[in-house]
Amino acid sequence: MSTKPGEGPPVRRIDKVLAGMSLGILLLSVVCFISVMIAGAVGVTNYTGIWPTVFFVQFAGPVVAFVLLLTLLIMSFIRRGRANRE
Repeated sequence: MSTKPGEGPPVRRIDKVLAGMSLGILLLSVVCFISVMIAGAVGVTNYTGIWPTVFFVQFAGPVVAFVLLLTLLIMSFIRRGRANRE
């Protein structure tokens, strides 16, 4: 893989997918957080139906998004290290 001196390695599809998934999951968890806040403000007391899923996404979403971003960062460092060795 030859690159010009000012360029970094090309962006791969998996990098775009991981970044998009991380952003999507983080936005979904923010929407779930806002919906829980609104539900509490209007006086919803019966949290059945879809609410357990909303609570789970609210709590687990940022953790999953962080792990995806960390994976993307590690893959990027490995790829740049290999490109610099060549």
